[in-house]
Amino acid sequence: MNSTRLFPRPDPALLVLTSLADGPKHGYALMKDIEAFSHVSMGPGTVFGCLARLEERGLVRALEAEDRRHPYELTATGLAVLHEQLDELGRVTATSRARLRLARPARPNGGRASG
Repeated sequence: MNSTRLFPRPDPALLVLTSLADGPKHGYALMKDIEAFSHVSMGPGTVFGCLARLEERGLVRALEAEDRRHPYELTATGLAVLHEQLDELGRVTATSRARLRLARPARPNGGRASG
C-alpha cells in the first residue's frame, strides 16, 4: 500500500457499476476491466459478493449463463445510481481542483520563512 494514500480505494460497488456501464460482463471480465481502468485488483470473492449485494438492491441483474460464465448487466436503477454517485464525486473533485488553483504555493524550506 502506498504510504502517502490518505483516502481508501474506490468503493467496489462503484467500480463494478462503472465496468457494467459499457455492457454486460461476467465476473472474470469485470475483474480484468476494473483492473485496467482503475488499477485496483479485486478478487473473485469481492466481485461476486459485490454483485450479490447490487443484485439484491436491484442495481444489476444476472443474465442467462453462457457456458459456465454468468454475465451481469446494469439495470435502469443501477444506471441512475451510478449517475448520482458520479455527480457527487464530480462536485467534490471540481471544488477541490478549483480551491487548489487558488491556494498559495508552498514556501520553500518546508514552509519556514527564510531569513
